Amino acid sequence: MLLALDVGNTNTKLGLYRLDGEEPELAAHWRLTTHHTQTVDEYGMLFLSLFERSGIATSQVKHIIISSVVPPVEWTLRQVCESYFHVEPLFVEPGIKTGMPVLVDNPAELGADRLADSIGAYERYGGPCIVVDFGTATKFEVISARGEYLGGVIAPGLGLSAEALFSRAARLSRVEIKRPAKVIGTSTVGHLQSGLYYGYIGLVDGILDRIIAELGAESGAEPGAKPRVIASGGLAQLIAEDSRYIAEIDDMLTLDGLRILFERNRTAKPRGRAR
Repeated sequence: MLLALDVGNTNTKLGLYRLDGEEPELAAHWRLTTHHTQTVDEYGMLFLSLFERSGIATSQVKHIIISSVVPPVEWTLRQVCESYFHVEPLFVEPGIKTGMPVLVDNPAELGADRLADSIGAYERYGGPCIVVDFGTATKFEVISARGEYLGGVIAPGLGLSAEALFSRAARLSRVEIKRPAKVIGTSTVGHLQSGLYYGYIGLVDGILDRIIAELGAESGAEPGAKPRVIASGGLAQLIAEDSRYIAEIDDMLTLDGLRILFERNRTAKPRGRAR
């Protein structure tokens, strides 16, 4: 089995894949809070608990691949992999074989999760396509019809934007982020929910509108032809409901991208090599 970990600033996603069949199969997946200060043993016992509850033995894990945007956690997770799974993990980092040309000024700057998202989207949906990943930051990834990573956009996430508003406005209380019944609110809670929800839809669709126009102008695509837009992340379902562009929601996009990256880099050492 392959264990794929995507470590974000807010959440860590784990996916366990069976690779011995004709097609890879996602056997289990989990979403955890990313703890920047947890010890090796704390993470290790948490992982063991998840495996035990799912009826899966850690000895079944032969390979591990990790994408991380949280450098302080990377050493800890490496030790967890070696101590609890006896596997040396493969990190998504500069030098890894991607199979995707990265046409940006400095490819080494591209986050591991963004690369995994792009590879997963192109393999599943083809190109041109755009990935919108709703996390701590909302990230837009643009992939050409030829499977090239063209670039992207990073915007503050909805939760981050809301927290900034609540922390700087003393008289405004925190509210649940959800789709309000109507745009024109009749209470402070309604005003806030409308501004947060519809304001963020305006941000997402406004950026997508400009990306699609720019992509079409540069590629010489037929008028009216639009790339497929795929959303992932915790708030994807909420925002996609009123977006004019989001056509697909795929919460497994990053994990599937990591699985594909592993298959292109069968260099992660199998069980028993890291002791």
